[in-house]
Amino acid sequence: MRPQATLHVDLGAVTANVRTIRSRTAGELMAVVKADGFGHGQLDVARAALAGGATRFGVTGIDEARPLREAGLTHRILSWLNPPGADFAAAKSLDVELGVPGLDHLDAIARTAPGARVHLHLDTGLGRDGAEPAHWHRLCMEARDAERQGRIRVVGVMGHLPCAGRPGHAANARGRARFAWGLRVARAAGLRPADRHLAATAATLSDPLSHHTMSRVGAGLVGIDESGTVRLRPALTLTAPLVTVRSVPAGTAVGYGHTWTAQRATRLGLIPVGYADGLPRLASGRAEVWVAGARRPVAGRISMDMTVVDLGPDTPASVGDPVTVFGPGDHGEPTTAQWAAWAETLEHEIVTGLSARLHRRNDR
Repeated sequence: MRPQATLHVDLGAVTANVRTIRSRTAGELMAVVKADGFGHGQLDVARAALAGGATRFGVTGIDEARPLREAGLTHRILSWLNPPGADFAAAKSLDVELGVPGLDHLDAIARTAPGARVHLHLDTGLGRDGAEPAHWHRLCMEARDAERQGRIRVVGVMGHLPCAGRPGHAANARGRARFAWGLRVARAAGLRPADRHLAATAATLSDPLSHHTMSRVGAGLVGIDESGTVRLRPALTLTAPLVTVRSVPAGTAVGYGHTWTAQRATRLGLIPVGYADGLPRLASGRAEVWVAGARRPVAGRISMDMTVVDLGPDTPASVGDPVTVFGPGDHGEPTTAQWAAWAETLEHEIVTGLSARLHRRNDR
């Protein structure tokens, strides 16, 4: 049996984070539980978010909505990333609302899932998803016609800010203005969407001008605030046992490519977690872990299944002792934010890249 690396999920932190975010806005909170709840477990995160005051869910593809319904959750769900050929009839049978980024989607939904509830999606400056402004007027007009024919119900208009993680960036003001324009166009076309949502986590926490009737919160559920304006609680702790400890002389080279060499006599510990578990290999040579009350550096390259730690000559650590790879940082251990910095990426990639082979334990 493989020695057990364990991912501890603090669901109480999820609930507390939602309460914190709720205090920053008067609108509803949609809990975005895509990517298996940002790697924390979709159903567990969904329930914890409801306990904190979220009122509905967001996912990307329709298939991500199915487990929520199968678990008996009856709250409203929005799915906004589907190709025009997606099974919209299945979405309708699951009572899932659908994002509409263009005419092809509008036609497909109206044809295959008559009566479906939709949110028209405007590109507010991200240049990624959503209808181009040049096509927005026509999309609104055709949506109005389809609604009058009973083929769809337009219940929402949505957008997404491009630089919300950088409060005060000029692109956010342009995005807010474009969204306001999009709402005017929709109303002029005869649409009356009750749900209007532009802000995701960072904008919800740092940009009140972007708040409308609802905000979509995903990363914030699990303690990530890209704007850096509010202290949220990280919900993950990764621990692994020391499977071997050895004493080595100065000059000992470690790992593939011998990128690290002991500068003095020291002790090396091996933990059974590596890049197949989601530790970014790029963090090799920079990363640290927490052992016996102190930070110790990773020695050499992170391997597929294992990582070597320089324990130093005097660290009182033995085989079987726990190593904290990352956690909330309460005791000095590294955080996922620090691992992201070592890997030159963002926290979202760290938490969503963790392997299913990690043993998981929910803590409350």
